[in-house]
Amino acid sequence: MGKIKVALIDADSLMYYEMNAPTLEEAQEGIDNRIHSIVSLTECDAYAGFLTLSRCFRYDLAKTKDYKYNRKGNKKPPIFYALKEYVQQTHGFVAIPGLEADDCVSIYSKYVKDELGKSVICSPDKDVLKQIPGIHFNYAKLEWVDTSEKDAEKFLWTQTLMGDPSDGIVGIHGVGPKTAEQLLTDNSMSYQQIVIKKYIEKFGNKEGVCRFAETFNLVYLLKTEEEALSYAGITLPNLKELLTSCHIDDF
Repeated sequence: MGKIKVALIDADSLMYYEMNAPTLEEAQEGIDNRIHSIVSLTECDAYAGFLTLSRCFRYDLAKTKDYKYNRKGNKKPPIFYALKEYVQQTHGFVAIPGLEADDCVSIYSKYVKDELGKSVICSPDKDVLKQIPGIHFNYAKLEWVDTSEKDAEKFLWTQTLMGDPSDGIVGIHGVGPKTAEQLLTDNSMSYQQIVIKKYIEKFGNKEGVCRFAETFNLVYLLKTEEEALSYAGITLPNLKELLTSCHIDDF
């Protein structure tokens, strides 16, 4: 196989866009059209999609019950789950127990770069688009997002300072975007040193370091197979076989 360009689709949002369709058949057609559009607009030769189907490893890292508390008890219509099954059976989309879809596209993007050619991460999720370096495609807004290594590093440490309310990650109370921006302009220390220092100032040595570590681990997207094993205790399936099962087909 020669070098190819692969669309890596963070597919968790696709079902939300189509779950209010009048019928399952129309929803399935809508999913098909969206996937075709993503691959066409990114001019990719192939695609692979990833889903989150179970509790991820971060629930075990969270010391409080706040992590994703706002998503508990939110019942989705039966069509939502039917569509998840559909994309797995029809498009070969994959879920790896213990990992979230955004971890998967992050890890697999490195594999594609090393082994296959080039990847385009396709997601509407700011965490994916801004924490992973590269040129990505936001399929909700149909726009490209160019994230440099420096941008990605700064976004990670900004999240570690602020937390992420949408996921119930607390961070440091009172630190918003403007404060985080001001703190991270201090050139006398690395971003990591700045953030740890702020946590210790706020919570003291022991609690500050513990809270820092917890927040960092909750916001950090896994980047490699080795991190999946060390962070989450997950040994990934053979990547080449998994990508083959994901319907890497030329359009």
